[in-house]
Amino acid sequence: MKTKFAQFLGLLLSMAGVTHSATLEVDPGRSRIQVDAKATGHGFTGTLEKYTARVTGDVATLAPVGFELNWNFQDLKTADADRDAEMIKWLGGGNPAGSFKFVKSWTDKQGVTNAQGTLTIHGVSKTVYFPYTVKKDGPQVTIDGKVAMDYQNFNLPVVRAMLVMTVDPKLVVGFHLVGRVK
Repeated sequence: MKTKFAQFLGLLLSMAGVTHSATLEVDPGRSRIQVDAKATGHGFTGTLEKYTARVTGDVATLAPVGFELNWNFQDLKTADADRDAEMIKWLGGGNPAGSFKFVKSWTDKQGVTNAQGTLTIHGVSKTVYFPYTVKKDGPQVTIDGKVAMDYQNFNLPVVRAMLVMTVDPKLVVGFHLVGRVK
């Protein structure tokens, strides 16, 4: 009788989709989050030097369970201190922060894995969608992706300087997270 009950319980658990969730300990030295921008006559990249990331997922399938990212814009560096200071003013001054929270993922008809989440910048939250990849090599996991966004959707004005220079409102945020499963 106990054997049949154990088999039944095992069947129920497998039907319920019970997964083994683990946390990814992100290695900041091997990871990067960057923003690519285009401006009149040139482009530039901002690199987020400090952030907190909490990533959880199913160890067997590599499916995400949760992903939260938080940062301060003071830590976004473009290799131009004046531009960095202007960016903080443009964001309203002080210590502006941003965040991303994962909602769900799916694989489309072409076999591309996509994610949906909520991106919050300048006090405005918007839903974003983007493709991403996950690779596992032993205990190491690498997650890569890019999301296109328009900063005007976050109630931010178009950046103009000297009457001729404009920063295109369409930005691309790329991420490469490397870590170990704990």
